[in-house]
Amino acid sequence: MVKFKQGEIKSFLDYKADLYENENFIEDDPISIPHLFSKKEDIEISAFLTATISWGQRKTIIKNAKRIIELMDLSPYDFVKNHSRLDLIPLSKFVHRTFNGRDLIFFVLSLKNIYLNHGGLENLFIPDSTNENMSKIIHQMKKTFFSISHEDRTRKHISDPLKGSAAKRINMFLRWMVRSNKKKVDFELWKSIRPSQLSCPLDIHTGKVARKLRILKRNQNDFRATLELDSYLKKINPNDPVKYDFALFGLGVFENF
Repeated sequence: MVKFKQGEIKSFLDYKADLYENENFIEDDPISIPHLFSKKEDIEISAFLTATISWGQRKTIIKNAKRIIELMDLSPYDFVKNHSRLDLIPLSKFVHRTFNGRDLIFFVLSLKNIYLNHGGLENLFIPDSTNENMSKIIHQMKKTFFSISHEDRTRKHISDPLKGSAAKRINMFLRWMVRSNKKKVDFELWKSIRPSQLSCPLDIHTGKVARKLRILKRNQNDFRATLELDSYLKKINPNDPVKYDFALFGLGVFENF
């Protein structure tokens, strides 16, 4: 078990976050997919779909996310808005682990409903001034996302923190959309959410490193663990706690910390 003095942890995490948050990080990370685009809607749609399938090996995630974009004729927003029933047929053969073609088709249909009837994906995540984190907003977003006809099995592909999930993929997507673009990794597309409201995307890598650093005690990677980790990270950086996702993830994946 690594032993750090309280004052050393922030310096260590700041150093590691700065080390990994740069353009070299992009190429081998799923965030490389939305970086293929420049239009806001293309970025957020491709990011949302990529984040949705972001579990398993990163090479496979990137490969399959590229496949989704190809199936959407390399124009996600135009495809979502203007696809025909015939355009959806090729999507039915898509598979990434338990996310299959039927799931992908529903996601496209739901995104069309969101852009046509709810003002776009960003509008589903706008918090009110009382929200300290995004958990209630994610819960409500999921309700809207599944407000059109769907198979029950598809619901599992969007996690709900109010039902105990760490919601790693949604929190990662929100990091991409909200955090500063100063270092050219995240996008800073959505201005209605403050970086201080974000939660660290908690997965096996970030959880393992956080426990070794003794900044996370809970053993399960669930919503309670996310809140515990958030609480610590907000103490050392109230305005941008999720910058440390780069440190925790990098230490786990690249350094086997």
